[in-house]
Amino acid sequence: MNTITVSRRGFLASGAAAAAGLTLGFHVPFAGDASAQSVTPEVNAWVVIKPDDTVVVRVARVEMGQGTLTGLAQLVAEELECDWDKVTWEYPTPGENVRRGRVWQNFGTAGSQGIRQSNEYVRKGGAAARMMLIQAAANEWKVPVGECTVAKGVITHAGTSRSTSYGKVAAAASLLTPPAADSITLKDPKTWTIAGRPLKRLDTAEKLNGRQVYSIDMKLPGMLNAALKVCPVFGGKIKSFDVTQIEKMPGFRKAVRLGDTGVAVIADTWWRAKTALDALPIEWDEGPNGKVQQADILAAQQEGLTAREAILGSKNGDVPAALASARRTVEAVYAVPHQHHVTMEPMNATALWTAEKCEVWTATQNAEAALATAAEVSGLPIDKNEVYRLHLGGGFGRRSSSHDFVRYAVLIAKEMPGTPIKTIWSREEDMTHGWYHPATQCRLVAGFDEQDNLSALHMRISGQSILATLNPDRLQNGRDGATFQGLNPQGPESQLGYTVPNLLIEHAMRNPHVPAGFWRGVNNNQNAIYLECFLDELAHSAKQDPLEFRRKLMANHPKHRAVLDAVAEKVGWGTPAPAGVYRGIAQQMGFGSYVAACAEVSVSDAGILKIHRIVAATDCGHAVNPQQIAAQVEGSFVYGLTAALYGEITVANGRVEQENFDTYQMLRMDEMFDVETIIMPSGGFWGGVGEPTIFVAAPAVLNAIFAATGIRVRQVPLSKTSLKKA
Repeated sequence: MNTITVSRRGFLASGAAAAAGLTLGFHVPFAGDASAQSVTPEVNAWVVIKPDDTVVVRVARVEMGQGTLTGLAQLVAEELECDWDKVTWEYPTPGENVRRGRVWQNFGTAGSQGIRQSNEYVRKGGAAARMMLIQAAANEWKVPVGECTVAKGVITHAGTSRSTSYGKVAAAASLLTPPAADSITLKDPKTWTIAGRPLKRLDTAEKLNGRQVYSIDMKLPGMLNAALKVCPVFGGKIKSFDVTQIEKMPGFRKAVRLGDTGVAVIADTWWRAKTALDALPIEWDEGPNGKVQQADILAAQQEGLTAREAILGSKNGDVPAALASARRTVEAVYAVPHQHHVTMEPMNATALWTAEKCEVWTATQNAEAALATAAEVSGLPIDKNEVYRLHLGGGFGRRSSSHDFVRYAVLIAKEMPGTPIKTIWSREEDMTHGWYHPATQCRLVAGFDEQDNLSALHMRISGQSILATLNPDRLQNGRDGATFQGLNPQGPESQLGYTVPNLLIEHAMRNPHVPAGFWRGVNNNQNAIYLECFLDELAHSAKQDPLEFRRKLMANHPKHRAVLDAVAEKVGWGTPAPAGVYRGIAQQMGFGSYVAACAEVSVSDAGILKIHRIVAATDCGHAVNPQQIAAQVEGSFVYGLTAALYGEITVANGRVEQENFDTYQMLRMDEMFDVETIIMPSGGFWGGVGEPTIFVAAPAVLNAIFAATGIRVRQVPLSKTSLKKA
């Protein structure tokens, strides 16, 4: 096993056989983007090499701070055998992808899938380009291609010592027939020289020098701006608004009805649009959802915990019989609320509509879904629509599953044909009209046999289904498989890391009117809290060490156990912690990766929590860029512990109560802790890294809090529980 310790701080063939010799002129999304104006003949769909040897790698997945852009470029460059110092990148558009038979395949960036799902075909794209470039040089020299080698983009003929560069033969290479996909042999990761290294990210410099243009920064000639309001109660409608009250306000251009749901105001600046919108008299029809209170949502969940009927997740043995015959049982109920994505950049999009074409500039985690939304709303054929991607100021799932921000932008643009209009959601609109992390509760009952071994475990999850909100057609006989992430008995994605003789896991689906969506880490987050904190309870009830209690259940789960052992060894589990400091441990598998964490915390007599250190281990199979993985671990802990400590969306009179950061607190700089990341890629599979470690942050801290105080926190956010010692 290769361990790297980083201290804190049929598409395959089409991909390799992209239309040779085709010259693409990508649309310029904003002035000054020289890479987008490239008309250099491409070697293949993934690689364009300019005469000066600059290598442009086409990246279909999107960059939103997680480093996917650099990681994918590393994989292409590795197989291409080019000079990394000469590598740059560009985004192809989803319209081009459609026109070229989806040569770049999936444009979605979610579920930690950017690298793990596309690594093979992008590597084949780089390898195919290398083969074509070497062949072009061999043809020019009239020598066998087998006598030619390449290093850092320089091709050399062994017999004559002649050499040339990629830039000099790229045009000739673009005219060759691409190699068959089955003739391409990829490198063994053990031989990597570009991939597998902690190289600097390709997107850092422009973010530091201010040149990076995000979607919210978009500027086009003659552009107007729009602000919008949607009925504050989900499911409600707009009845009427009186535009005469704002028509003479500065900069006002037009008020636009957004179907049945809301209204937008168009003005010369966004602030003037928002100011006029705030002054606009609007009458809403809130409907029956206007009477829903937070207590109603909680009551439905609580009813589901003991309801007669539930959806089966997994089962082995006979849990009712095992619990009935158990020497003793332990029971607990845990709860996780709705939580918001709180992206730094609120939802926005710029749209330009005419009777001939609709163009959208936006930040999206799935450009093809954005294109489909634009086509649906524009009323134009798919080939008359285009979406231009810009880097995201945060995604976390909000910009993946729903493209309401694109829908509204196109609706507004259609009201003023030929005029580009940028629609920005206010922070309040963004907060109160999200697609939230689902709210659930979980009742757990465990039974112990005569030897005090865990003999039975029953988990009943009650609450919301994401698929029931976003895409009910994907439910399988009413079952949302995503609800059981991290609890599946087998599979490469998110399997349970313990063997229990009698096991029953169920879901009582209870869907409120508040829409659920994919939120970084998805259902693994609460499932890890439920299971890992309850196992900690069971260990203490059996007067056993929490680490050893888990290890006894993990004989059939060596990869789960390996990451758990790694953090235990690194943190010094079993040896005394510093005075006043206590430890908690947790592990989980999700998105194809195995993760574990150990937290060290202290709690003052006044109940003030301080997190000192978290040690985390990740086995993602292959590590493309260790530094990016470490950064993702650190960032995931900030995100996960923000939710665990503070994050909660509540409802009053059908409306979301939290409207901005004054009522939805984030983890602050002075609360940050040391993070030590162990990257231990065992090979043989590709796991994700953007989401997995978020799962174990909260349970590790909550278990450490119990060790420090004896207080068992079963409901997050933690701010609802007093840690003051009696």
